[in-house]
Amino acid sequence: MLSDFDFSILTAPLLEWYQTHARSLPWRENVTPYRVWISEIMLQQTRVEAVKPYFERFMNALPSLTDLASCREDELLKLWEGLGYYNRARNLQTAARQIRDQFDGELPADYHQLLSLKGIGPYTAGAISSIAFGIPVPAVDGNVLRVIMRVCADGSDIAKQSVKKQVEQIIQEIIPPSEASAFNQALMELGATVCLPNRPPLCTQCPWNPFCEARQKGLYDFLPFKQKAKSRRIELRTVLIVQDNDRVVLQKRPDTGLLAGLYELPNLEGHLTENEAIRAVNKMHLNPLHIQPLPKARHIFSHVEWHMLGYVIRVDSLTSSSSGLLFADKEEIKEKYPIPSAFGAFTGFILV
Repeated sequence: MLSDFDFSILTAPLLEWYQTHARSLPWRENVTPYRVWISEIMLQQTRVEAVKPYFERFMNALPSLTDLASCREDELLKLWEGLGYYNRARNLQTAARQIRDQFDGELPADYHQLLSLKGIGPYTAGAISSIAFGIPVPAVDGNVLRVIMRVCADGSDIAKQSVKKQVEQIIQEIIPPSEASAFNQALMELGATVCLPNRPPLCTQCPWNPFCEARQKGLYDFLPFKQKAKSRRIELRTVLIVQDNDRVVLQKRPDTGLLAGLYELPNLEGHLTENEAIRAVNKMHLNPLHIQPLPKARHIFSHVEWHMLGYVIRVDSLTSSSSGLLFADKEEIKEKYPIPSAFGAFTGFILV
């Protein structure tokens, strides 16, 4: 249990293990506050391996906070295309402008000032403070919650803010002031590479193996405990790839709501028949010549799940724009217009 376990025994073996087991990651090279910040935002709800190429591309395009603050939103969202949760990118730019205007262009080396920035919560503020500035404050994410709840075999609900606060207090008490960066990264690394979620942990490789109560009691399958969230709402949609020989129809989503401000393939509620899809294109004041059904696809958002049908619809010509429609060629789509990964199952059929 959290209240009974002696957490002070964890620090030394964890740091010793991290010295030889830390992964080589792009954001651990040439460590700067800006690089740490960008990586931490990218890593939210995204796998490390998926983030690596995005981080490198982002740093090449926007190597400084000034570059981020001044770039066009479309350029920023195109760099973010495929990472999802696009508000993370918008919040990055808002925070970059806050830093430029309020902190002379430098990320503040202060936990509470970091919390004042758009898109930075307690975990991210703790990660930046400790990794970039060596400030001994906790950075408690899902990996850290898992390893702590397992090592002391505590079944409290980690979805509760009170439990997270308790874990943060525990970390605050055992984090070495002179090794805050290594300690917090070691905790994250342990959860990411050894004390794994949704599968058996690699207990023989764990520096906490001798005193892990979940291992001793055979409880790792049940820990950490988290109250199940409400089931996602299912939405049926039909996606249309409307194109002539050279261009495809795109439209821009509203500035608020799901996938706000991004470009998308035209899509409609429900699963349309071929005749219904053709009529929808007629309403765009376009002349369909041929329709081809596409494989079904599914995309999961945090609270909504799209079940999608798709059609490629050839039209005679895309020469005059209708209201709300954009005609773009394939290279423009690749280089200029950010299309969310929700449409990823269909974008490969554009102009093939």
